[in-house]
Amino acid sequence: MSDSLYLLADVGGTNTRVAMARGRRVLPETIRRYRNREYANLAPVLRQYRIDEGGTAPDGACVCVAGPVANGVGELTNLDWSIDTARLAEATGATRGAILNDLQAQGHALGYLEDSACESVVDGPEAPSGARLVIGIGTGFNAAPVHDTPSGRFVPPCEAGHANLPIRTEAELRLCTFVSNAHGFPAVEDVLSGRGLERVYRWLSHEASGTDEYLAAEIMARVDSDPRAKAAVQQFIRVMGTVAGNLALIHLPLGGVYLVGGVARAMAPHLHEMGFAEAFRDKGRFAGFMTNFPVSLVVDDFAALTGCAAYLAEQETG
Repeated sequence: MSDSLYLLADVGGTNTRVAMARGRRVLPETIRRYRNREYANLAPVLRQYRIDEGGTAPDGACVCVAGPVANGVGELTNLDWSIDTARLAEATGATRGAILNDLQAQGHALGYLEDSACESVVDGPEAPSGARLVIGIGTGFNAAPVHDTPSGRFVPPCEAGHANLPIRTEAELRLCTFVSNAHGFPAVEDVLSGRGLERVYRWLSHEASGTDEYLAAEIMARVDSDPRAKAAVQQFIRVMGTVAGNLALIHLPLGGVYLVGGVARAMAPHLHEMGFAEAFRDKGRFAGFMTNFPVSLVVDDFAALTGCAAYLAEQETG
């Protein structure tokens, strides 16, 4: 098992988490959080972390970004930032580096998290050798399949959040039209994200000829006192279940579906009562087949950092 020193960063749309690891073990005392709006790009964040944390230069560095990664360059979808391996090495002093999509990092974390890091959402049989699927809902939306192969773990990048929203009901058609009028294209991420929840609430206000709107955190806080907030969360969860079920049919994750991200965690107390499982399995004659896919929620906010460490360790020993 690798005992190398790694520098890791999980770059979201709002915050960047940075930490050190020994092999696959993230060192909790080294985790620091930085607000992205206070920096011009990722390289200054990493240089500041090296100043704040001190110590020797890492053997390797890995960052995961909420956006597409191609040819060693990561571009954030919801922030005008980019990073490549050359700038990563310069900012960290590492002799080797890697850049992953954030969902790729979550996929590499599976199997290396504490048992308490996952909570069951939908029961089902789990095939240890089966493919798995990570679905991230936070500032944006994305998904990534996870395959363990004789050559190592393979987690291909994906941009599932920019696929079309599914339409199953007249209400969902009106929601898609509302999103289209504002954005020109009704994408999954336009509903299944923090800003998406706010958009659903505005749509419901529009349906009632009103103009009320709230931030996502305010909507979640009003679920028990505001019928419209409750309706918005229920609509969100129904779409969430439908999209997750669609992705499960595409990737056949017999090893399980894993929900990650701050918005997914915020929805956790409401998933059962507001019909996530029913929407997930509502696939007509394939409804019975859908019982093959267990769904879990990853509650570890730093799982992507573990995934970055696991990826570097596998590359070193593979």
